[in-house]
Amino acid sequence: MLAAPLNLAPRAPLRGPAGAPLPAGSQPAPGQIRVLIADDSAVVRGLVARWIGEAGFNVVGTASNGRIALEMMGRHDPDVVLLDIDMPELDGTEALPRMLAASPTLQVVMMSTLTTRNADISLKCLALGAVDYLAKPESNRGVTTSDAFRAELVERVRLFGGVRARGRRPAPVTAPPAHEPAAPMPAPAAPAAPVSRLSAPFTLRPKARPNTPRVLLIGSSTGGPRAVNEVLEKIGAATLRRLPTLIVQHMPPIFTAVFAEHIAARVGLPAAEGKADEPLQPGRIYVAPGGRHMGLVGGAGRDPVIRLDDGPPVNFCRPAVDVLFKDAAQIFGAATVSVILTGMGSDGTHGARALVDAGGPVLAQDEATSTVWGMPGSVAKAGLAQAVLPLAEIGPALRGLITGQPA
Repeated sequence: MLAAPLNLAPRAPLRGPAGAPLPAGSQPAPGQIRVLIADDSAVVRGLVARWIGEAGFNVVGTASNGRIALEMMGRHDPDVVLLDIDMPELDGTEALPRMLAASPTLQVVMMSTLTTRNADISLKCLALGAVDYLAKPESNRGVTTSDAFRAELVERVRLFGGVRARGRRPAPVTAPPAHEPAAPMPAPAAPAAPVSRLSAPFTLRPKARPNTPRVLLIGSSTGGPRAVNEVLEKIGAATLRRLPTLIVQHMPPIFTAVFAEHIAARVGLPAAEGKADEPLQPGRIYVAPGGRHMGLVGGAGRDPVIRLDDGPPVNFCRPAVDVLFKDAAQIFGAATVSVILTGMGSDGTHGARALVDAGGPVLAQDEATSTVWGMPGSVAKAGLAQAVLPLAEIGPALRGLITGQPA
């Protein structure tokens, strides 16, 4: 939780898509994304509401705890809820399942300061149905001055709100109340209709089978934690014991260590952040540490070991999938098995090309089951994937490539 509120300038008015202020009581443009902010800090509520309004979205309300947020949902039918973890009366972990029960297509983004405890809770919330998490700066000054936090926040609202807003019929709403309601609100609105998503056309590569697979590579970002766990569970511990598994999941520091712990608990194999000069061992899972690139060095009679570096971001990411995939292509060649899972952007495409050129197979998650079809979509559209599969089929397909027995 953050400290006491700072003195703030008056909140910016709600704005339409073109940036013009909306008069009080006016109707938002059809399809405009509706956002509800739940955080116990008045500083965070005020700043986030201002940022979201200035970006052209409709802030339908702010709440200081989960109970008030649930009451507001029935009146305003938000597309996105920005949900703090630590709040009085009803915290984010308790409010999340109730929100999703009332509105199954609601897009909930968890917000928390960067601590081991909050990282653990955020990852558990992803398993419960939250679509993403966002690490808040640890102080009021950090919140007010962090351009990166603001940019990430606005991007998530645009991304997730756009998906849900397109899947529901526009309904009239008014500007948010000047104060938070205390009286009970009407029952939550009916769930929005499912969003239809069709994959863009792409060309598959001829099927390749690795020469005695020596390493499994996984790249993922937004929506990745749930996807990675499902893929590993469906590959199965018995198959994973045959070779080392290296994962690049776009995450901040602290989160990646906790993510590895969650993987170990789910899969039943040792998993941890990769360490510099650590040799690769079959049956172990290595997660790229947040804020550092993880690659490989080896060859010339030397067994492959992990390398870490603090070089500049690649594809705006650190760690970056491309860094690991390119190193693996040089060291293991065709003896790789790799997959790109859900995520924003195009990280992994250049690395996938290097793997394909070396003779290794690359799989990609399909659009319908991806939280965001950015990274896997980029690989598919570049013609680098030998299969584009629903999430449920990726684990069995990888198991078949590793064991040589078709799924």
